[in-house]
Amino acid sequence: MAANRTRLAWLDALRGIAAPAVALHHSAWTFLPAVWAEVDRRVDVGTWGVFVFFLVSGYIIPASLERRGDLRAFWTGRAFRLLPLLLAALALALLLAYAGVFTTSPDLDRRPRPLVALANLTMLQELLGVPSVINVMWTLSYEMAFYLMTAGLYAVRQAHRSAPIAVVLAVAAVPLGLLMPGATINGGADVVAALMGVAVVLVIVVTVTANGRLRTAAAVIGGLLGLALVILGSRIGAGQGLVIAAVMFAGTAVWRAEQGTLRPVRAVAALLTVLVCGVLVADEPAWAAAVLLAAGFFALAFRLRHRPFPRWLAHLGVISFSLYLLHPLLLRVVPNLPVFFLVLLALGHVAYRLVEAPGQRLGRRLNAVRKNRVNSGRWPCGRRVRGGPAALMPVRRRGRVMSEEQEPHDPHRQGHEAGVEGSTKMTAAQLREALARVGKGEDTQSAKAEAESDR
Repeated sequence: MAANRTRLAWLDALRGIAAPAVALHHSAWTFLPAVWAEVDRRVDVGTWGVFVFFLVSGYIIPASLERRGDLRAFWTGRAFRLLPLLLAALALALLLAYAGVFTTSPDLDRRPRPLVALANLTMLQELLGVPSVINVMWTLSYEMAFYLMTAGLYAVRQAHRSAPIAVVLAVAAVPLGLLMPGATINGGADVVAALMGVAVVLVIVVTVTANGRLRTAAAVIGGLLGLALVILGSRIGAGQGLVIAAVMFAGTAVWRAEQGTLRPVRAVAALLTVLVCGVLVADEPAWAAAVLLAAGFFALAFRLRHRPFPRWLAHLGVISFSLYLLHPLLLRVVPNLPVFFLVLLALGHVAYRLVEAPGQRLGRRLNAVRKNRVNSGRWPCGRRVRGGPAALMPVRRRGRVMSEEQEPHDPHRQGHEAGVEGSTKMTAAQLREALARVGKGEDTQSAKAEAESDR
């Protein structure tokens, strides 16, 4: 059996199991309701799957931001990662609803259409009290809130505090869960929902387009808005909403422990605190069991992360967003469970190849173009100069003079600037190969893995 040995294959494998688990949860309720009722009474498989996703996001999203070191590139990457498939899925959902083979929430027609569009396109509908066009989109709202909080912390250089933040959020969830069992921003707060949605759009736009203190202020405001939305807008209550946020920050703590920037015992303590508080705020045993099992499964995969995983499983992880977002659209289209999964796998593969992958490549190209434009007008030390590199005088580095023609050809320095982790351990030939792949639009980690394997 072919195996995937890339550094993050274990995360793809996790997603490759979590997405079909969520699809199984919804499809089994459709095709085998009596059997699945007995399973669901003991453990909520759908909740288990989404909490695996939350842990994976907590682990990888801050790593992606800090690897880029650029809030503009981060938000551009997120937009081109999520929006192409989201737009395609929403269009398909509305088309199927018009044909009578997909059912949307009846509350959609009772809310102002501009608000419905704003909430669903920003993926904040769950926290703005607006129905989702596709029911599984509720998890994307918590992901967006996490992105906002992560970007805000990064802007003020506090992103390293993921473990204490996870603990604070989890501990606060217990009393707030009792005080705020439902959403404050609900179906009757259209004006508040619209203002919050517009505010989030504005802070992201300012973060991407502005510089200096204005960009920092916008990112911080965005982080505060994300936290406020989780507390005030969680339909499942502030307690469980804060536990979801805490789970993602606990995933970040695990990543920092692996990187050596956080003591492992602190990461473990943070995760255990989150799990205890998650059990305390759970409104039913199946929800608590799902959270605990998701953490245990994540810990097992983390333990095995250096081992090879089957390529087919990693591929399921690559197309997991398509599997997750599109599977509700098939529930009234296919006749039974086996056919459902066969059609879903084919649809997920096609959606990834035709929608997701081109969108991601376009996002990487836009980031690469912007980075090249910025670098073309800077000194090697990072200051902008008129005339770009052609205007550079020879610079002194470590006691010797180096001309501008010599400086850029150090492959290890180029690898460091391009964000290729571990570039100092690669040969010059491997680095050149990796940099060539990055220039064609590949992400740095895939380019590094392919360059090392090719040589």
